[in-house]
Amino acid sequence: MAPRAPRLHASARRAQLIDVGRAVFARRGYEAASVEEIAEAAKVSKPVIYEHFGGKEGLYAVIVDREMEYVVRRIAEAIAVGSPRERVEQGAIAFLTYVKDHPDGFAILAHDTPVTTARGGMSSLLNDVAERVSHLFLTSFKAAGYDPKVAPIYAHALVGMVTFVGQWWMGVRKPPVEEVAAHISSLVWMGLRHLPKRPVLRSNRQRGAS
Repeated sequence: MAPRAPRLHASARRAQLIDVGRAVFARRGYEAASVEEIAEAAKVSKPVIYEHFGGKEGLYAVIVDREMEYVVRRIAEAIAVGSPRERVEQGAIAFLTYVKDHPDGFAILAHDTPVTTARGGMSSLLNDVAERVSHLFLTSFKAAGYDPKVAPIYAHALVGMVTFVGQWWMGVRKPPVEEVAAHISSLVWMGLRHLPKRPVLRSNRQRGAS
């Protein structure tokens, strides 16, 4: 049996268990991780985890909520100021920097989250971030004379693209996140610059002309 950790104040013990649990869940996923494994890694007994979180599910829910709050706050701060293009760039850099600096947290959010937890992991994260980004698109669309009701389409498209690029980048770790963000931002911005007022599928236009 591994030696037990020294006694800590309740808040310090809770913080330690969150750190240890984050690492275990990131490596193993929710289903494969066990209370026994987390307790052993933290050098505590299983009842300590139940005392603080009620079990594995409670610990996991706290970790997911904290990661989501952190990354949403980072992105919200990044897109709060600047021109529309600068905000797109800053938002992409903020998310990709989170992926680089907090790989365990990102790995947990990217895993399938049990439906019984308080929030829905990556899908909930994408919705939270897209809702904030929608305000950026809404303002820009109004100023350019576009229908503001379609802004959420482009907000979700941008957030989804950055997220999946982040998952790819985790596996290769190159090029630098700033360069990746520059490519994403350029792709988005060039597409928006040439966006028609009322997009129509080319296949529909061709059928109408025949």
